[in-house]
Amino acid sequence: MTLRDFDSEAPAAASPVLVGVLAVVGVGLIGGSLAAALRQQGAVGRVLGVGRQTRTLERACGLGLIDAAASLEEAAAQADMIVLAVPVGAMPAILQELAPLLRPHTLVTDAGSTKFDVQQVAYAALGEKAGQFIPGHPIAGSETTGPDAADAGLYRQRTVVLTPLPENSAKDKALLTKVWERCGARVVTMDAQAHDIALASVSHVPHFLASVFMEQVAAASDSDLRMALAGTGFRDFTRIAAGSPEMWRDIFLANREALLSELGEVKAALERAEQCVRDGDGQGLHDFLERAALARRFWGSRSGLS
Repeated sequence: MTLRDFDSEAPAAASPVLVGVLAVVGVGLIGGSLAAALRQQGAVGRVLGVGRQTRTLERACGLGLIDAAASLEEAAAQADMIVLAVPVGAMPAILQELAPLLRPHTLVTDAGSTKFDVQQVAYAALGEKAGQFIPGHPIAGSETTGPDAADAGLYRQRTVVLTPLPENSAKDKALLTKVWERCGARVVTMDAQAHDIALASVSHVPHFLASVFMEQVAAASDSDLRMALAGTGFRDFTRIAAGSPEMWRDIFLANREALLSELGEVKAALERAEQCVRDGDGQGLHDFLERAALARRFWGSRSGLS
């Protein structure tokens, strides 16, 4: 794993335009925030938006995130870089459609939360053009969706993971790194399978558990009373359950083996804590809670995300 630090406070005028024409497929929180950040930094010339909903693209234009809406064919004919900010389940169809349209110099990347499956899809769909695709994952987000959720500061001091293919050129990897660094991100390169295992633990399982808990509360016969009494703990724990069902369904299924493995570990930990309660083991329960509290405090102080 390599880490490249970036001074997010560098003025936009200090660096030239990195991408003449950028095409963003999926101008929502992730794609829209990338476009907004690059515009703010003066790192992009023209931005095209590609998407399924005309209304969404019109809104993105109105917000100044993109210059114009385009079809995938139009985007491929003009763009120097194409960013696929779509659910991972939509990646195969888009890459297959893009393959015959892709010009030799155009760089393609994605923002999906799983990487090994995306690599395999890229090889299958793009064939000899797979070297033009660099898988990526910005580890930043929100439960909000759509163009109105776009935030130019979303990636500031956040980590972006790249899982390059052996066929990727050094020039393309350097360009994509600079693009994310201009958004204020720290860029990490790592193995795709290692990425998927780690993210299953610290991203996918939390979303899964928050959704399961929220569904359980909502299905209770007295759910209205429970939610009326809920406070900040309930708010903080369930916030991510409000995320896109389509996106998270695709992530859970794409990374199912790692997710199921991590859920097994969570079940084992839950059983240990439950046994302490069942046995009235106050010291055992205290020790369990103390280990969790210390680990959380240490992570908060180290990450700056407390």
